[in-house]
Amino acid sequence: MDTTRTLPPWPAGAPLFETSRPVRTGDVDADRRLRLDGVARYLQDIGWDNLDAIGLREVHPLWIVRRTVIDVLVPGTFPDRVRLHRWCSELSNRWCHMRVDVDSDGGTDIRTEGFWINISPDTGMPTRMADEFIEPLLEHTTEHRLRWHRRLTAAKPEAEAPGVQVTPFPLRFTDVDLLGHVNNAVYWHAVEEHLSDRPDLMAAPHRATIEYLSPVLGTDSLRLWVAHGDAAVDLWFEVDGELRAQARVEAH
Repeated sequence: MDTTRTLPPWPAGAPLFETSRPVRTGDVDADRRLRLDGVARYLQDIGWDNLDAIGLREVHPLWIVRRTVIDVLVPGTFPDRVRLHRWCSELSNRWCHMRVDVDSDGGTDIRTEGFWINISPDTGMPTRMADEFIEPLLEHTTEHRLRWHRRLTAAKPEAEAPGVQVTPFPLRFTDVDLLGHVNNAVYWHAVEEHLSDRPDLMAAPHRATIEYLSPVLGTDSLRLWVAHGDAAVDLWFEVDGELRAQARVEAH
Protein backbone atom coordinates (compact mmCIF):
# COMPACT_ATOMS: atom_id res chain seq x y z
CA MET A 1 0.00 0.00 0.00
CA ASP A 2 1.24 3.52 -0.85
CA THR A 3 0.89 5.31 2.49
CA THR A 4 0.97 8.74 0.83
CA ARG A 5 -2.27 8.24 -1.09
CA THR A 6 -5.90 7.89 -0.16
CA LEU A 7 -7.07 4.30 0.18
CA PRO A 8 -8.52 3.12 -3.16
CA PRO A 9 -12.20 2.23 -3.53
CA TRP A 10 -13.65 -1.27 -3.71
CA PRO A 11 -12.46 -3.21 -6.78
CA ALA A 12 -15.44 -4.30 -8.85
CA GLY A 13 -16.15 -8.00 -8.53
CA ALA A 14 -14.46 -8.58 -5.18
CA PRO A 15 -16.61 -10.30 -2.53
CA LEU A 16 -18.34 -7.56 -0.56
CA PHE A 17 -20.32 -7.47 2.67
CA GLU A 18 -22.61 -4.49 3.12
CA THR A 19 -24.71 -3.15 5.96
CA SER A 20 -25.92 0.20 7.28
CA ARG A 21 -26.52 1.90 10.60
CA PRO A 22 -27.65 5.27 11.92
CA VAL A 23 -25.12 7.72 13.30
CA ARG A 24 -26.31 8.18 16.88
CA THR A 25 -25.69 10.93 19.40
CA GLY A 26 -23.15 8.84 21.31
CA ASP A 27 -20.94 8.68 18.20
CA VAL A 28 -20.58 12.41 17.49
CA ASP A 29 -19.05 15.59 18.88
CA ALA A 30 -20.77 18.90 19.60
CA ASP A 31 -20.63 19.77 15.89
CA ARG A 32 -22.41 16.51 14.99
CA ARG A 33 -19.24 15.05 13.43
CA LEU A 34 -18.84 11.28 13.58
CA ARG A 35 -15.82 10.81 15.83
CA LEU A 36 -12.92 8.46 15.11
CA ASP A 37 -13.79 6.22 18.06
CA GLY A 38 -17.28 5.88 16.60
CA VAL A 39 -15.80 4.79 13.29
CA ALA A 40 -13.59 2.26 15.10
CA ARG A 41 -16.62 0.72 16.83
CA TYR A 42 -18.39 0.44 13.48
CA LEU A 43 -15.38 -1.46 12.10
CA GLN A 44 -15.51 -3.91 14.99
CA ASP A 45 -19.23 -4.43 14.63
CA ILE A 46 -19.25 -5.00 10.88
CA GLY A 47 -16.46 -7.55 11.24
CA TRP A 48 -18.61 -9.60 13.58
CA ASP A 49 -21.69 -9.11 11.39
CA ASN A 50 -19.69 -10.26 8.35
CA LEU A 51 -18.61 -13.50 10.08
CA ASP A 52 -22.16 -14.12 11.22
CA ALA A 53 -23.52 -13.62 7.69
CA ILE A 54 -21.13 -16.19 6.16
CA GLY A 55 -21.66 -18.70 8.96
CA LEU A 56 -18.12 -18.58 10.38
CA ARG A 57 -18.79 -16.92 13.72
CA GLU A 58 -18.00 -20.13 15.61
CA VAL A 59 -15.04 -21.01 13.37
CA HIS A 60 -13.27 -17.67 13.84
CA PRO A 61 -14.61 -16.22 17.11
CA LEU A 62 -11.50 -14.25 18.06
CA TRP A 63 -9.64 -11.53 16.15
CA ILE A 64 -7.32 -8.72 17.15
CA VAL A 65 -6.52 -5.61 15.15
CA ARG A 66 -2.88 -4.63 14.79
CA ARG A 67 -3.37 -1.43 12.80
CA THR A 68 -6.28 0.78 11.80
CA VAL A 69 -6.08 3.45 9.10
CA ILE A 70 -8.96 5.91 8.70
CA ASP A 71 -8.99 8.31 5.75
CA VAL A 72 -11.62 10.97 6.44
CA LEU A 73 -12.42 12.75 3.19
CA VAL A 74 -15.87 13.91 4.30
CA PRO A 75 -16.90 13.07 7.89
CA GLY A 76 -20.19 11.47 8.79
CA THR A 77 -22.69 13.61 10.67
CA PHE A 78 -25.69 13.11 12.93
CA PRO A 79 -28.38 12.05 12.04
CA ASP A 80 -27.15 10.40 8.81
CA ARG A 81 -27.58 6.71 8.12
CA VAL A 82 -24.22 5.47 6.88
CA ARG A 83 -23.57 2.52 4.59
CA LEU A 84 -20.59 0.27 5.29
CA HIS A 85 -18.94 -1.83 2.58
CA ARG A 86 -16.38 -4.45 3.69
CA TRP A 87 -13.96 -6.56 1.67
CA CYS A 88 -10.46 -8.05 1.82
CA SER A 89 -7.65 -6.33 -0.08
CA GLU A 90 -4.64 -8.47 0.95
CA LEU A 91 -4.07 -11.59 3.04
CA SER A 92 -1.79 -14.31 4.29
CA ASN A 93 -3.04 -17.50 5.95
CA ARG A 94 -3.31 -16.02 9.47
CA TRP A 95 -4.12 -12.37 8.92
CA CYS A 96 -5.58 -9.99 6.38
CA HIS A 97 -6.13 -6.40 5.42
CA MET A 98 -9.85 -5.73 5.65
CA ARG A 99 -11.15 -2.59 3.99
CA VAL A 100 -14.35 -0.82 5.01
CA ASP A 101 -15.70 2.20 3.12
CA VAL A 102 -18.31 4.35 4.82
CA ASP A 103 -20.65 6.60 2.85
CA SER A 104 -24.10 8.16 3.10
CA ASP A 105 -26.66 10.17 1.18
CA GLY A 106 -25.43 13.14 3.22
CA GLY A 107 -22.01 12.95 1.56
CA THR A 108 -19.98 10.91 4.06
CA ASP A 109 -16.76 9.61 2.50
CA ILE A 110 -14.53 7.62 4.88
CA ARG A 111 -12.14 4.85 3.78
CA THR A 112 -10.53 2.49 6.25
CA GLU A 113 -8.08 -0.39 6.40
CA GLY A 114 -7.50 -2.79 9.29
CA PHE A 115 -4.74 -5.35 9.77
CA TRP A 116 -6.71 -8.15 11.44
CA ILE A 117 -5.15 -11.28 12.96
CA ASN A 118 -7.07 -14.51 13.48
CA ILE A 119 -6.43 -15.76 17.03
CA SER A 120 -6.90 -19.29 18.35
CA PRO A 121 -9.18 -19.28 21.41
CA ASP A 122 -7.27 -22.34 22.65
CA THR A 123 -3.70 -21.00 22.43
CA GLY A 124 -4.21 -17.25 22.25
CA MET A 125 -1.81 -17.19 19.28
CA PRO A 126 -2.28 -16.31 15.59
CA THR A 127 -3.72 -19.27 13.77
CA ARG A 128 -4.54 -20.28 10.20
CA MET A 129 -7.80 -19.02 8.78
CA ALA A 130 -10.26 -21.66 7.59
CA ASP A 131 -10.27 -22.65 3.93
CA GLU A 132 -13.91 -21.62 3.56
CA PHE A 133 -12.92 -18.14 4.72
CA ILE A 134 -9.79 -17.84 2.56
CA GLU A 135 -10.86 -19.38 -0.75
CA PRO A 136 -13.34 -16.69 -1.90
CA LEU A 137 -10.75 -14.02 -1.07
CA LEU A 138 -7.94 -15.61 -3.08
CA GLU A 139 -9.87 -15.21 -6.33
CA HIS A 140 -10.04 -11.42 -6.05
CA THR A 141 -6.73 -10.48 -4.41
CA THR A 142 -3.18 -10.41 -5.73
CA GLU A 143 -1.25 -10.23 -2.43
CA HIS A 144 -1.40 -13.59 -0.64
CA ARG A 145 1.79 -13.28 1.43
CA LEU A 146 0.87 -10.23 3.47
CA ARG A 147 3.46 -9.40 6.12
CA TRP A 148 3.37 -7.09 9.09
CA HIS A 149 5.49 -3.95 8.82
CA ARG A 150 5.18 -0.97 11.10
CA ARG A 151 4.32 2.26 9.34
CA LEU A 152 4.55 4.53 12.38
CA THR A 153 8.20 4.56 13.39
CA ALA A 154 8.80 8.07 14.74
CA ALA A 155 10.66 7.86 18.04
CA LYS A 156 9.03 9.20 21.17
CA PRO A 157 10.34 12.74 21.82
CA GLU A 158 11.95 14.04 24.98
CA ALA A 159 9.41 15.17 27.55
CA GLU A 160 11.03 18.62 27.67
CA ALA A 161 10.91 19.13 23.90
CA PRO A 162 8.85 22.10 22.65
CA GLY A 163 5.22 21.24 21.97
CA VAL A 164 5.34 17.89 23.79
CA GLN A 165 2.76 16.98 26.43
CA VAL A 166 3.06 14.00 28.79
CA THR A 167 -0.08 13.16 30.76
CA PRO A 168 -1.66 10.15 32.47
CA PHE A 169 -4.60 8.58 30.63
CA PRO A 170 -6.80 7.03 33.32
CA LEU A 171 -8.55 3.80 32.35
CA ARG A 172 -12.06 2.77 33.37
CA PHE A 173 -13.66 -0.58 34.04
CA THR A 174 -15.78 -0.13 30.91
CA ASP A 175 -12.68 0.30 28.71
CA VAL A 176 -11.80 -3.41 28.99
CA ASP A 177 -13.05 -5.98 26.47
CA LEU A 178 -13.71 -9.73 26.71
CA LEU A 179 -9.98 -10.49 26.38
CA GLY A 180 -9.17 -8.37 29.41
CA HIS A 181 -7.48 -5.80 27.17
CA VAL A 182 -8.35 -2.15 26.69
CA ASN A 183 -10.65 -2.12 23.67
CA ASN A 184 -9.04 -0.72 20.53
CA ALA A 185 -11.71 1.98 20.17
CA VAL A 186 -10.67 3.46 23.55
CA TYR A 187 -7.31 4.54 22.15
CA TRP A 188 -9.21 6.77 19.75
CA HIS A 189 -10.69 8.60 22.77
CA ALA A 190 -7.19 9.88 23.51
CA VAL A 191 -6.70 10.84 19.86
CA GLU A 192 -9.97 12.76 19.81
CA GLU A 193 -9.05 14.51 23.07
CA HIS A 194 -5.99 16.05 21.45
CA LEU A 195 -7.60 16.71 18.09
CA SER A 196 -9.98 19.07 19.88
CA ASP A 197 -7.07 21.54 19.82
CA ARG A 198 -6.53 21.10 16.07
CA PRO A 199 -9.54 22.38 14.13
CA ASP A 200 -7.13 23.00 11.24
CA LEU A 201 -6.59 19.26 10.82
CA MET A 202 -10.21 18.30 11.31
CA ALA A 203 -11.57 20.87 8.84
CA ALA A 204 -9.82 19.25 5.87
CA PRO A 205 -9.30 15.67 4.63
CA HIS A 206 -7.02 13.81 7.01
CA ARG A 207 -5.59 10.38 7.76
CA ALA A 208 -5.64 8.84 11.24
CA THR A 209 -3.56 5.75 11.98
CA ILE A 210 -3.08 3.66 15.11
CA GLU A 211 -0.72 0.72 15.48
CA TYR A 212 -1.33 -1.55 18.45
CA LEU A 213 1.99 -3.07 19.51
CA SER A 214 1.09 -4.96 22.69
CA PRO A 215 -2.06 -5.05 24.85
CA VAL A 216 -2.89 -2.57 27.58
CA LEU A 217 -4.66 -4.09 30.58
CA GLY A 218 -7.30 -2.34 32.62
CA THR A 219 -4.97 -2.34 35.65
CA ASP A 220 -2.08 -0.66 33.77
CA SER A 221 -0.99 2.92 34.42
CA LEU A 222 -1.12 4.38 30.94
CA ARG A 223 0.77 7.54 30.01
CA LEU A 224 0.25 9.49 26.84
CA TRP A 225 2.95 11.44 25.02
CA VAL A 226 1.66 13.94 22.46
CA ALA A 227 3.60 16.06 19.95
CA HIS A 228 1.92 18.68 17.78
CA GLY A 229 3.44 19.53 14.41
CA ASP A 230 2.35 21.97 11.73
CA ALA A 231 0.37 19.33 9.78
CA ALA A 232 0.15 16.39 12.17
CA VAL A 233 -0.37 15.18 15.73
CA ASP A 234 1.64 12.20 17.01
CA LEU A 235 0.76 10.14 20.09
CA TRP A 236 2.62 7.42 21.99
CA PHE A 237 0.86 5.17 24.52
CA GLU A 238 3.27 4.03 27.23
CA VAL A 239 3.06 1.68 30.22
CA ASP A 240 6.03 1.56 32.63
CA GLY A 241 8.35 2.91 29.96
CA GLU A 242 7.19 0.41 27.30
CA LEU A 243 5.54 1.61 24.10
CA ARG A 244 2.19 -0.16 23.70
CA ALA A 245 0.65 1.77 20.80
CA GLN A 246 1.39 4.69 18.51
CA ALA A 247 -0.94 7.00 16.61
CA ARG A 248 -0.69 9.79 14.05
CA VAL A 249 -3.24 12.14 12.51
CA GLU A 250 -2.04 14.08 9.50
CA ALA A 251 -3.39 16.30 6.79
CA HIS A 252 -4.18 14.31 3.66
